Amino acid sequence: MAVALYQAKAEFFRMLGHPVRIRVLELLQAGPTPVRDLLAELEVEPSSLSQQLAVLRRSGIVTATREGTTVVYALAGGDVAELLRTARRILTGLISDQSVLLAELRAGADRAEREDRPG
Repeated sequence: MAVALYQAKAEFFRMLGHPVRIRVLELLQAGPTPVRDLLAELEVEPSSLSQQLAVLRRSGIVTATREGTTVVYALAGGDVAELLRTARRILTGLISDQSVLLAELRAGADRAEREDRPG
């Protein structure tokens, strides 16, 4: 039986649901990157990075090539970079909206406090 598209999307987003994986994908937007450079940028143990890279590799959104003793990772296509840019735009908008709402709530609370003061 075929997996429904919404189920496949849910699995895809679950696969992306780890901060180290997201950071790896962000770093790979700059181009193919050796594992040692990824380790230098990330504050994780090599075994943890290896596990996260394996998840990304199995999903097919990154590729790995061996150059001598060095393994180099790259994004499998530009769509992942576009997805990350879109997510950044969405999150920036949400945070901005929340900041505006918070400022409005604080201003309202300040007004209410001034009005409640005797004198």
